[in-house]
Amino acid sequence: MKAMKFSALIPLFALSLLASPVVADNDHEALVKHYGNLVEEAKVRLQENRRILEEYEDHPYYYGRQGQDVRSHASANIREYEKTLKENLANVDLHRRMAVAQRNDQTNKTEVGLNRDFTAANPEYSDSRGL
Repeated sequence: MKAMKFSALIPLFALSLLASPVVADNDHEALVKHYGNLVEEAKVRLQENRRILEEYEDHPYYYGRQGQDVRSHASANIREYEKTLKENLANVDLHRRMAVAQRNDQTNKTEVGLNRDFTAANPEYSDSRGL
C-alpha cells in the first residue's frame, strides 16, 4: 500500500519540477522582477493582517474567547511579513545593482570591441607566418 502511494507521488513530483519556472542565476533582470512580485505580495498580505489587527483592536468584544488568538496570530503574521518584505527589498536592490553592473559591463565590452585594429602592423605578430 505504501509503495503504491509512493509510486503515485513520483510522477506528480516530476511534473511539478518540469512545470516550475526556472530563472538563470545570471539573469538579474528576471530576479528583480521575481523579488519585486514577492514584495508586492508581501505588502498586500501585510496590509490585510494590519486591517485584521485594527478591526480586532476597534471591536475586541466581537471575537469572544478567540479574540486573543486572532490578535496574536495577526501580530505574528505582521512581524513575519515585515521580515519577508525587508529581505525581498534587499534582494531587489542587490539584483538591480547587479543588473546595472552587468549592463555596463556588456556595454564596455562592446565599446572595447569597436576600437580594435585587426590589421597586423608588425608581421611577426600576424597569424599567417608564411604558411
